[in-house]
Formats: sequence, C-alpha cells, structure tokens
Amino acid sequence: MQYRRFGRTNLKIPVLSLGGMRFQKSWDQLDFSEVSFEEQNKVENILDLATQYGLSHVETAKYYGTSEVQLGMCFKNTKKIPNIIQTKIPPNSDPEIFEKDVTTSIEKLKVKKIDLLAIHGINTSEHLHQAIRDGGCIDILRNFQKENLIGSIGFSTHGKSSLIEKAISTNLFDYVNLHWYFINQENTKVINLANKHDLGVFIISPTDKGGHLHTPSIKMLEFCKPLHPIVFNDLFCLRNQNVHTLSVGIAKETDFALHLEAVSLLSESEKYVPKIINRLRQESINSLGLEWHQNWNRNLPSWEYTPGNINIPVLLWLSNLIDWLGMEGYARSRYQLLGNGSHWFPGCNANLLDVDVSEGQLLKVLEGHINPKKVIRKLRNLKDKFGDKNSKRLSKK
Repeated sequence: MQYRRFGRTNLKIPVLSLGGMRFQKSWDQLDFSEVSFEEQNKVENILDLATQYGLSHVETAKYYGTSEVQLGMCFKNTKKIPNIIQTKIPPNSDPEIFEKDVTTSIEKLKVKKIDLLAIHGINTSEHLHQAIRDGGCIDILRNFQKENLIGSIGFSTHGKSSLIEKAISTNLFDYVNLHWYFINQENTKVINLANKHDLGVFIISPTDKGGHLHTPSIKMLEFCKPLHPIVFNDLFCLRNQNVHTLSVGIAKETDFALHLEAVSLLSESEKYVPKIINRLRQESINSLGLEWHQNWNRNLPSWEYTPGNINIPVLLWLSNLIDWLGMEGYARSRYQLLGNGSHWFPGCNANLLDVDVSEGQLLKVLEGHINPKKVIRKLRNLKDKFGDKNSKRLSKK
C-alpha cells in the first residue's frame, strides 16, 4: 500500500480507504442483537483483509445503517482497531442534537478517539451556516477536540463547486470528502483550492458514482483496455497528487482485488492513463459530435430557475454518458433518483415535460444554448426510457 500526507491533519493515509457504506447488514438503525453471526463475521473478515492489504483508514457515518455498531463490535471483539477511523455526522440547526449524535457515534464505535470527524452533507448554504455559525456544529466539535475525543474536523459534500469553495475558504476545516473522477471532473478547481489551504482530499465513491464501474458498460471495458475500468478510474484519480485517498466500497471480500491492482500500477500510471483518456475523448467527439462535445454544458439554466425544477445540466450529462459510453444502467439510476434525492441529488428529472412543463417554457430558459431543440429532444428521450419509475438514495436521510 502507498500512503500520502492527508493535508494539515498530518495523518499518513493510505491511498485506498475502506468505505463502510456497503458491507453492513441494513440501512436501518438496528440493535446489534439483530445482526446474525454470519453478517458480523463478514464484516470482521473484510476488516481483517483491509488490515492485511494496508487499508488502515476506515470511513463510516451515522446514517450508514448498522455500519457504526457493527464496526464497533468488531473493534471490541477482535481488538484490531485501524490506525485512522472516520465517521460523519449530519449538520443540525439544534447544536444539542448534533452533540448527542456525535456522542452516540463514539459510543457505537467503541473507541477512545475518532481521528477524523466530518460534518456529513454540507450540500446547501443553510448546511454551511449551521456548521460555521457561532455556537454551531464546529464549535461543538471544538469542545470534543478539547476532550481529545476527536481529531481533525472535515466535511463531506455533494454540493455545487461554488459552495464547496466557500466552505474551504472559511479555513475552519482540515479535510474534505467530495466527488471527482473521470466522468465527473467539475471539482477540479475545488481540489486545487483544497491543496492551497492544505486540506486533505478524500474522493467519495469513485467506483459506484463514477459510473457503476463494478458492472461496467461494454464500451468502458473496450476503451479502458488493457485495464479494467475500476483500475483506470483509480489511477486517473490518484495520479493527481492533490488527491490523497479514494473510498473503496467493499461489499464482499473479493472487491479489493482491482483496487489493489491499481495501487500496484500507480508508478506506471503515465504509461496507461493518458492513452485511455485520449481514446475516451476521441470517442466522445465521434459519438456526440465536436460542437456538442465542446459546448453542450454552456449557458444552461440552473435547476432552481428552470420550470418544474428540471435539472437540465445533469440530464444532458446522463444522456451524453449513454450516447458516449453506453452507461444506460448508471443513467437510469441517476435519472430516477432526481426528484427523490433531496439536497443530495437536487432538482427533478424530465417526467413533467409535456405534462406540467411545456416545450415553450424550456425554450425560454435555453435561449443562450447552442441547440435548445436538441436539448428538449434529449430530455424526451430520457423520459421515454426511464420515466416510469422512481428511486431513492440508499440512505434516505
């Protein structure tokens, strides 16, 4: 395993972190008595393998169902505690509730100290205010720091780049958990800003949110050769020295293999990654056309200012991923989440088009775009493909 300095936390963090979102028994907050021996044994086996492979950082959250309580029992029973433990607590307008939530997580994890405590989901301006205001979440966490119950303070986010930049610029956080991978590089400038402020950078869900690479499309398999798409995407992320660790969402013991392969190839990343990027970019031009490839996301309205709150930028991105990389399964899951993902995945899908939202209404907000008619055609195509079902986040909080 390779390790990097995690920003001003000064922790030596492995480039792969064990994400605790996929191996737990349930998304419900169950009592440990409801966890079977087999279910708990699986978590112990995964932790044991993670230790063997050098994944000395385990990351979980209050709302990852039984994850915290199962990890805590593992630590208690096996006496094997990772070098770095991170959990995440959502912001709250009531500091007493937030404080109680932190205490509960410490108790569930059964450790003397949580090394990294993130405010989970600073996705809106209101969340940021709850975190940084006088007497707010950060002030509560400072008190836990004084008692040596937690180490460094960070935040996780699915928010807009501008909001993340604002949070980083407060200089109140030591690290950030954010989204950035090959198919979504919007936070490139954010990562550079984090480096300027010496923040640790943790990449959220590069395999799943990075394109369902655990079940890759045929085109991704073809264009990433000789690498598996997971290996390519890991290398793409880690060749950026301002990225310090990737979350590896392990659901079963065999899920480590491709990520470990990526680490073994890290010193050779320039041999593979640029060639694959060039092939993928050329395929984007071939599939989408040069003009659309270069300009599709310019002068698009934000979902807040679009009739029906239709999230046109995200929907066009999904449409492009289908036409370019054949990511229909990924696009379906993301499309059906729109309208059901709250602040984690805001805005709505295109189901209201031609029902409560007319073509004429959308043409007005698309006046500055290179091809408004094409935008609407793509929205209709997505609605025809995926508009019959809804989806919800795995964690509904």
